[in-house]
Amino acid sequence: MKVRLQMIIESEAGHVEVIKEVVTLERQKKLTPDRLGLSLAESKQLLHEVQQILVEHQTTAYATEQRTCPDCGADRKRKGTHEIVYRTLFGKLTLESPRFYTCICRKRETRSVSPLAEVLKERTAPEMVYLESKFATLMSYGLTVELLEEVLPLGSERSVATVHRNLQRLAERAEQELGEEKEMFLDGCQRDLDTLPPPAAPITVGLDGGYVHAKEQKSRTEGWFEVIVGKSLPQEGAAKCLAFVQKYDQKPKRRLFELLKSQGMQANQSVIFLSDGGETVRGLPEFLVPESEHWLERTPRGIFM
Repeated sequence: MKVRLQMIIESEAGHVEVIKEVVTLERQKKLTPDRLGLSLAESKQLLHEVQQILVEHQTTAYATEQRTCPDCGADRKRKGTHEIVYRTLFGKLTLESPRFYTCICRKRETRSVSPLAEVLKERTAPEMVYLESKFATLMSYGLTVELLEEVLPLGSERSVATVHRNLQRLAERAEQELGEEKEMFLDGCQRDLDTLPPPAAPITVGLDGGYVHAKEQKSRTEGWFEVIVGKSLPQEGAAKCLAFVQKYDQKPKRRLFELLKSQGMQANQSVIFLSDGGETVRGLPEFLVPESEHWLERTPRGIFM
């Protein structure tokens, strides 16, 4: 048995623009478990080919649209073409990126422009960054690369350095989007709180700190840092965790505040904070929530009182 899979792309008006054979599969008449349906290798090839055809069609159509000036509609002269590499979940793609001379209808910052390169500035698909970041937070960078290469048609193009670099960029972007740090988060007055709807059940937040020591430290004062960890437990919904290095984090209170807000905390929400007597841990939730209780751990066995 021979199976030929074709890809058909139609315009918005319903006209067929592309008919292209994607892959041909062959199966023997005798059915065996390992030849039932698609194999992993065949599915990788299929995904890669479909991605290649679709992306080429999209980028070609976009480049055609960009031939005219977006301000006056006049045709722009073509300066040349260069290639850009774009990495997706289904393989690395090499795309033609045309460059056009800018129109003289108004003053421009540059004499030429590459529209496709401007759209694909990151050169890595968002879903690719998402999967890399998700697994890199759960396991080592090396295992993340091995896992993605095992299930996706990536070949051996991913590296530990690439995963580390993308995760670092994502963390920096998230840090920039985080609001500014405040000493006090008690905004508004009692009249504002009285107008809010009744809050949900109390949220319980456990906070603790510990010191991480280097394997080989030259003295007792170097080679260590303090880590603050916490877990927020609403009575309804999923629990969330946070962790940061106390010595380096510039927005610890804001980080905890945003975590509680992501769980639906209102300004009149009751929150119970459980922590030990350490100064850094105890001071973290101060002035964070108006309706809050602070319980300290005072027993050797770690029972919060």
